[in-house]
Amino acid sequence: MHAVRHEILPPSGVEFTACLKLTPSTAAQDMQDSAIAGPSQSPFGKALYNVVVARSNSLRIFEVRQELAPISTHKEDERERRASVRKGTEAFEGEVEMDASGEGFVNMGAVKSTGQNGALVPPTIHRLYFVREHRLHGIVTGMERVRIVSSMEDGLDRLLVSFKDAKIALLEWSDATADLLTVSIHTYERAPQLMSLDASQFRSQLRADPQSRCAALSLPKDALAILPFYQSQAELDVIEQETQTRDVPYSPSFVLDLTADVDERIRHVIDFAFLPGFNSPTVAVLFQRQQTWTGRLKEFKDTVGMFVFTMDLVTRNCPVITAVENLPYDCSEIIACPSTLGGVIVTSSNSVIHIDQTARRFVLPVNGWPPRVSDSSAGTRQDNDERNLQLEGSKAIFVDDRTLFIVMKDGTVYPLEISAAGRTVSKMTLSSPAARTAVPSVLSRISDDLLFVGSTVGPSVLLKTARVEVEIDDDDVTMDAAPAAVVDREDSMELDDDDDIYGPSNPEDKVANNGSTNGGISSLRKRTVVHLSLSDSIPAYGSINDFTFSLTKLGDRLVPEVVAATGSGMLGGFTLFQRDLPTRVKRKVHAIGGGRGIWSLPVRQAVKVNGATYERPTNPHYSLNDAVIISTDANPSPGLSRISSRSLKNDLSITTRIPGTTVGAAPFFQGTAILHVMSNAIRVLEPDGTERQIIKDLDGNLPRPKIRYCGISDPFVLIIREDDSLGLFIGESERGKIRRKDMSPMGEKTSRYIAGCFYADSSGIFQSKPNAAVDGSDKAGTATLQAAMNAGANSQWLLLCRPQGVMEIWTLPKLTLIFSSSTVASLDSVLVDSGDPPALSIPTEPPRKPQELDIEQIILAPLGESSPKPHLLVFLRSGQFAIYQAVPSVVQSQQSVPATRVSTLMVRFVKVVSRNFDIRPITEEVEKSVLAEQKRISRLLIPFVTSPAPGRSFTGVFFTGDRPCWILCTDKGGVKMVPSSHSVVHAFTACSLWESKGDFLLYSEEGPTLEEWMPNVQFDQHLPSRTVPKPRAYSNVVFEPTSALLVAASVAHNKFASYDDDGNTLWEPDAPDVSYPYCETSTLELISPDSWTVMDGFEFAPNEFVTCIDCVTLETSSTEAGTKDFIAVGTTINRGEDLAIKGAVYIFEVVEVVPDHTSSLKRWYRFKLHCRDDAKGPVTALCGMNGYLVSSMGQKIFVRAFDLDERLVGVAFLDVGMYVTSLRAVKNLLVIGDAVKSTWLVAFQEDPYKLAVLAKDIRQLPVTCADLFFADNRVSVVSGDEEGVIRIYEYDPHDPEAKGGERLMCRTEFHGQGEYRSSYLIARRIAGPESDIPEAKLIFGGTDGSLSSLTHVDEAVYKRLQLLQGQLTRNVQHLAGLNPKAFRIVRNDYMSKPLTKGILDGNLLAAFDDLPIAQQNEVTRQIGTERTTVAKDWLSLSGVW
Repeated sequence: MHAVRHEILPPSGVEFTACLKLTPSTAAQDMQDSAIAGPSQSPFGKALYNVVVARSNSLRIFEVRQELAPISTHKEDERERRASVRKGTEAFEGEVEMDASGEGFVNMGAVKSTGQNGALVPPTIHRLYFVREHRLHGIVTGMERVRIVSSMEDGLDRLLVSFKDAKIALLEWSDATADLLTVSIHTYERAPQLMSLDASQFRSQLRADPQSRCAALSLPKDALAILPFYQSQAELDVIEQETQTRDVPYSPSFVLDLTADVDERIRHVIDFAFLPGFNSPTVAVLFQRQQTWTGRLKEFKDTVGMFVFTMDLVTRNCPVITAVENLPYDCSEIIACPSTLGGVIVTSSNSVIHIDQTARRFVLPVNGWPPRVSDSSAGTRQDNDERNLQLEGSKAIFVDDRTLFIVMKDGTVYPLEISAAGRTVSKMTLSSPAARTAVPSVLSRISDDLLFVGSTVGPSVLLKTARVEVEIDDDDVTMDAAPAAVVDREDSMELDDDDDIYGPSNPEDKVANNGSTNGGISSLRKRTVVHLSLSDSIPAYGSINDFTFSLTKLGDRLVPEVVAATGSGMLGGFTLFQRDLPTRVKRKVHAIGGGRGIWSLPVRQAVKVNGATYERPTNPHYSLNDAVIISTDANPSPGLSRISSRSLKNDLSITTRIPGTTVGAAPFFQGTAILHVMSNAIRVLEPDGTERQIIKDLDGNLPRPKIRYCGISDPFVLIIREDDSLGLFIGESERGKIRRKDMSPMGEKTSRYIAGCFYADSSGIFQSKPNAAVDGSDKAGTATLQAAMNAGANSQWLLLCRPQGVMEIWTLPKLTLIFSSSTVASLDSVLVDSGDPPALSIPTEPPRKPQELDIEQIILAPLGESSPKPHLLVFLRSGQFAIYQAVPSVVQSQQSVPATRVSTLMVRFVKVVSRNFDIRPITEEVEKSVLAEQKRISRLLIPFVTSPAPGRSFTGVFFTGDRPCWILCTDKGGVKMVPSSHSVVHAFTACSLWESKGDFLLYSEEGPTLEEWMPNVQFDQHLPSRTVPKPRAYSNVVFEPTSALLVAASVAHNKFASYDDDGNTLWEPDAPDVSYPYCETSTLELISPDSWTVMDGFEFAPNEFVTCIDCVTLETSSTEAGTKDFIAVGTTINRGEDLAIKGAVYIFEVVEVVPDHTSSLKRWYRFKLHCRDDAKGPVTALCGMNGYLVSSMGQKIFVRAFDLDERLVGVAFLDVGMYVTSLRAVKNLLVIGDAVKSTWLVAFQEDPYKLAVLAKDIRQLPVTCADLFFADNRVSVVSGDEEGVIRIYEYDPHDPEAKGGERLMCRTEFHGQGEYRSSYLIARRIAGPESDIPEAKLIFGGTDGSLSSLTHVDEAVYKRLQLLQGQLTRNVQHLAGLNPKAFRIVRNDYMSKPLTKGILDGNLLAAFDDLPIAQQNEVTRQIGTERTTVAKDWLSLSGVW
C-alpha cells in the first residue's frame, strides 16, 4: 500500500534563534548619515536587524523594524484592548500610570528624547515583520551569526545552521533571488564519533566565536568539530600563494577530541561556550566526569567540572588556562560573561555560580537544597533567605555588563545584579520578579535595548530593555525606592492578542538593587534601572497535546473543525483550525442579482469651487462608506445592470435598471462620479446614477468587438476588447468628463493585449532610474528632485501583457516603457527588466487561437496588514497561479540604464507562492451561445480592503470562480491563499453600505449574500485559526457526538507527600526554603464549543492524573438501539517511588439537565458517573470495540462488558508488552502500540470470548501511536515511534518471511522528523465509480506543533510521483545543500537496504509547483510523462481533509 505524507502545519514555536544583519535593508541603515535621528520616513519604517527562528525542520526569517509610534486611539479602543488581556496578567495601576502626564513611554523616552542636534525625536516602537519561510530537509539543532571576509564588503552577517545528522551549513542572503543562498555545507557524518550505537540519541550544539574566528559543533564521545573562518583578505592571499586559488571563506575544519587533545578529565560534556575578549578562540566546557543522579548522591556528588582552554587554529594546540572541579551535580548551562566582567556563569537547579579566570567561584543559592546535595561552597544567602526557586527549565542572559536576567520555566523574569571590584565579584543580588513573559526555550540579545524570548509552548516575544538613571538617597540602605527592573507599558502601542502573555508582577515585587555607587559626593546617588516593555510577538500555539474533530456553526452551516489542546501551564488552552476561511451570512440580498459582477462604490456629491471639484479626502479607505451598488447579470439577454442604494429602512432599493452587461465600475473624479464600463460603451454617471456622459465604443459608425475587461484608476480608464485590442481614456476633472488618450508612444494601433491593469503605488517601492545619456544630467537631477517632492503622492503605472507572453509596465501619464519581461508566462522564479523595446505585434490574420500558457488574469495589487506591499498575481489559462512580491532592485551606480529606455524601473518580482487549480482542456471551438454565456464561470482577481476589527486592517485579493480563495498577507505569516467556504463565487466586492468596514457582497451558489469574517480569526498559520486561552493546559480532548460537546482533561501541579500505613507523612519540609515535590493532577471538564464555557467538571484525587479518554459505544439496556455513547477515562495513581503505581477506569455519561435561569444557553449538560473500576496498574490506553470496552492495565489488555450500566465485567484478556501506548479498533480487529514491544495485530472473537494474536512486530521499537489504514480493499497498520519514524506494516500469511503470518511485515520506513502522540482516522471520498466506499486518511498531531496527514495513493500515480521525487531530489537546489532522500531514510540493521519505497514526501513534491514551467516540462520529460498529468495527480492529493 502506498501513501503520501503531507505537512499541513509546520512546527509551531521557536527552539533556536539567531539575531544578525542578514538582509541588505538592515545594512543600508548603517550607511545612512548618522546625524539623521529617528526612523526613516519610509512607510515600512527602518529595518534594524533580522531575527531567524527555527524549530524542527521549519526556518523563518523576520525583520525588526523601528517605526513611529501610532497616535493614541480613543478610550473605547483602549478599553477594548485592556479587556482582551488574559486574566491574571493585567498591568497593575502603579505600573501602567508611571507618570503624571499619563504617557506610558515617557520614562524610556527620557533617555532618548533629543537627537544629536537637540532636535526632538518622536517616540518609536519596534515591530517584527515576516520575510521568508523554508521547510528544510533536516532537523535544525542550532543557529549562529558569523562574519566572513566578504562581510567587510557588504556589511552583512552570514547565518550558520547545524543539523541533527552532524551537518553545518553556511548561508547568506542573495539579492538576485531575494532569499537565502547556500555558501557551503560541512558534514561530519562519517566521523568516528558518529559510528557509536547511541549516536542517534545525541543532540548536537552549535556555538560561534564572538569575533567569528571559528565555530564549533559538539559531537558524540566528547568531541568538537571546529570550522575556522578567514578574518581578512591578507589570510586569503597567503593561502592563494601556498595553494591554488581559494575563494572559500573558511579553512579546513577538524575534529577536536576533548579527552585526548585537551584534558583526559573531560568526559560527558554538558554544555560549552566561547568566551569574549581573548586574542585566540577560548572555550569554556562544562562536563560531568562521573555521572550520577539523585539516588546516588551518597556515593557521588559534586561531579561536574568546568575547564577553560584556548585554541590555536593553526597548530591545533589547546592549553587549559582554568580548571574548576567539584561543582554541583545538577549544573546544566554555562553563560559567558561580558569581557568587562570576565569569567562564566554556571546555572544549576538550585544555585547560580560565577567562576572567574582565576578559578574563584561565587555561589548564590536560590533555595535551601544546595547544602543538602553539595559539599561545595554554600555561598551567601540574602536577607530574605526564604526564597524557594527551582531553576530547572530556566534560561539566563546578560542584558548589560552587570545585570543578568533569569527567566524561569513559567516565564517569570528575575534580575540578578553582580557587584564586582574590577573583575572580582563581591556580591550577587537576586531581585524579586520584575515581570512575566513567555515560557523560554531560548534567549537572544538583539541589541543593547532589545531582547528576544523564544518559546516552544506559546508565542515568542520581543522585549525592549531601556536603561534609566534614577537618583537614590544615600541614607536609603535597602534602596527599595529604586528597583532593579520595572515594567513599562507602551500604551500608545496597538498590541495584538498575544499581549496577554506578558504581564507585570505585583508592585511590591519590585525589589532593590545592590547599590553600586556612582562616586557622587552628595547624599543623592545615581543608579541604572532597567525598564522592560513588550514591543511585539510572534504568534505560536506550541505542541499539540491531543486533538479531535468537532462541529462548529458558521451561521446556519455546520463545518468540521480541528480542536487541538495546545500550550503549557498558564499558556494552555485550545487552538481551533478550519480548512476554509470561516464566514457567516449577515443577510441575503436577492433583489440585486449580480451573477456577472457586483461593485460597491463610495461616492459623494461634488463640492465645486470656481468650477473645479474640491480636493479628494486624504484617506479614501476610511473617509466615507459605500453609497451605491452596481450589479449585473447575463440573464435576460443581452444582460441587465442594476444600480441600488440603501433606503431609510436599511433595505436595498433599486434606483436604475439598464439593459446590457456591466464590465466594471469605480468611483471617479475624486469620488464625485461613477465611471461605468459596459460591454459596448463607457459612461460617466452622477452619484445618484443619472447619466452625465456616454462614449459608445465605435470604429467610425461600425461597432467594435465587445469589451471583455476594464481597468479604472482615477483619472485613467483601460479597456480590452474581445479581439485583444486596447482602449485608453483619461478624465478631465475641470469638465467632469472623459476623453480618449493618445496611445501613439505605445506603438502601432494594431497592437494586441490579452491582459492589463493599473497600479497606484503608495509604498514607494516603485522607483525609476533615469537614463542620463538620453535625458541629460540636468533632467536626471530634476527627476530625482521631483520624485522626492512627490514621495507622498501615489504614482500610477500601467501594466499590459501581450499575446506572446511579454509583460510591460508603462509610466503614466507620459506612456514610456519602463519595464518588460518575457518570462512571466513561464512563471520564472524572478522577473527582471529585460531592457527590450516595446514588443512587436503578432499578425492578426489568421486570428490567434488561445494557448495553454496564455495569461488569463494579471493584477498588480497591494497585499498586507499594517504596511501593504505591491504583489503581482498571474493566472494562466492552464490553471497555474503565481504570486510575486515586488522587491526594490539594488542597482549599482556603474550599472547603466538600457539604451532603449528613457528610464528603468528599479524593481524585481520574486515568486513567493505557486498554486495549481483545476486543469481545464483547451477546446478548439469556443461556444458562443447565450446558454454557454450564462453557464460561464468567470475567474477574476478582485482587490479589497477590509477591517474585521477596530485597529486591524487587511489589504488583499479575492479569486472568484470555482474553488474560490482569499489571498492575504499578514505581518507575521507572509502571503497566504485561504480557500473560501463556497464551492463557487461568481461575483465579489467589499461593501461598507451598512456602515461596517468588514462586510463583503458575494454571489455564490446560495445567491447574493452579505457576509463577514468570523471574529478573532488569525491568518498567521497555514490554516485559519482561533485561540481559546485558558489558565491551564489540557492533556486530552474528545468530541461527544450525542450532545456535540467537548470533554477535556486539564493538567495542574499539586504538592505530593508520601504516607505510611497509619496515614502519617514520611517526610515534611524542615525549612521554609525547602518545598514538597510536585505531581500532576487532572480535572475532567465538559465544555461547550460554542461559548467555551465549562458546563460541568469532575475532580480526581490529588495524585491521580488522566492518561487517556475516549468516547466509546457500549451495550446498554436503557435505549431502544441497545447501545449508547459513554465517556471512558483511564487514570494513573502516583504513590511515590516505594509503592507500585495503580490506576482506574471511569465510565461517564453526558446527560441533559434543566438549565440555570441565569444561563444564556438553552440546553445544559452534566457528567453522570456510572462506574469506577480500580486497576492494579496504570490504565494508559483504551478504546471501544463491538460494544465492549478494551483497556490496558499495566502489561495486560482487558476486554470488558458494561453490565447493567453500573459495572465492568471482564470477558477476555491478553498479556502484551511493557507499556501500552495506544489501542485502535476497527470492527473486531485491534491494533496495539507498545513503548517497548512495538506493534501487535489482535483479533477478538465472542464465541467463545478470546483475544487471538494474529501477528506482531518482532523488533523492539518505542511505538507512540498505531492505527489501521485501509484503502482499495487492502488494510495495513501504520505506526509512529519516539524518533518520528512512520512505518507501514502488512499482515501477509502467504509471505515466507512472515512465518505463517506470525510476524507483521514492515514494508516502509519513513522519517517523519517529529514524534506524534495523537492521531485521527477520517474518511476520504474520491471521485469515481467507487466513491461510496471511502478511503482512510490519517491526521497526526505532533509534539512539535506540526499537523500532518497520510493519504492513500493509487499504484499508477505513485509510480509517477516516485520518479518525480527522484528528479526533484537531483535537479533542484535545496536550501543548505541538504539531501531530501537521505533525510527520510531510516537506519535498519535487519535489512540489507533501507525500506524507502511506500511513502512519498509531500514537502519535496510541493517544490514541483514552485518550478518555472520550462523546468517542470524538462523534469517530467525525463520520466516519460507530461506536466499536466503530474499536476492533476498532485492536485487530487492536495486536500487538507
